[in-house]
Amino acid sequence: MEKWNGKVAVVTGASSGIGEETCRQLVEKGMIVVGFARREDKLQELENSLKGKLGKFYYFKVDLCSEENIVEAFNWVKSTLKSIDVLVNNAGVLKQSDLLGNTSDWKQMFDTNVIGLNICSREAIKFMEEIQIKEGHIININSIAGHYQLPYMKDITVYSATKHTVTVISESLRELLGMKNLPVRVTSISPGAVETEMIQQFKQLEGFKLLKSIDIAEAIMYALSAPQHVNVAEIIIRPTSDNTINFMKNFL
Repeated sequence: MEKWNGKVAVVTGASSGIGEETCRQLVEKGMIVVGFARREDKLQELENSLKGKLGKFYYFKVDLCSEENIVEAFNWVKSTLKSIDVLVNNAGVLKQSDLLGNTSDWKQMFDTNVIGLNICSREAIKFMEEIQIKEGHIININSIAGHYQLPYMKDITVYSATKHTVTVISESLRELLGMKNLPVRVTSISPGAVETEMIQQFKQLEGFKLLKSIDIAEAIMYALSAPQHVNVAEIIIRPTSDNTINFMKNFL
């Protein structure tokens, strides 16, 4: 991680869970990190807890359902820090809504998990190209639900659809950047269930061994640490002894 010392990272969904832990790890390793999230009080708490660390933490209040808000945030990063070297697209929304469910839930998931994610990538890459970056990295926090159809979990069908889209976007972006000869790697990290605020709505998961936020943050560090000629394109992370069938049947 030494090569990223003093470099600038933007992390979305920074106020809790994977995003918060990722900010902590990056700042402790010397990066200048900007956390994007809606809950400003949580961002302020994180900023206070990271004072005196090797790196530096800033934050910007961002609603990923608003393109105007996202563009404003990236413009602040550009004008204030003069660079964006790493983007971690972590923010996500999970609503228990099937294909006969609530349209507003569908829209919030697609706006955040897909459109907001892609706007962030677009804005970051535009600036990386403008400053002729020598080494950049885009990391998308995906899900195992973005690789498999989970037949017993109909109430996360739309969420799963958003994550399947992230799988396609990540691979297509990697190819596009290769065609443009930009030195920017793209990694998709797909965890199973992680013990975060998002998963607390699923009472069915009580008693199951879940992943921790630090497990995913460490996978991010691994992908970032690889030499520039190595693109860790996809990481799938599951708990040891994960019994997926029994896990899914618990949702019946």
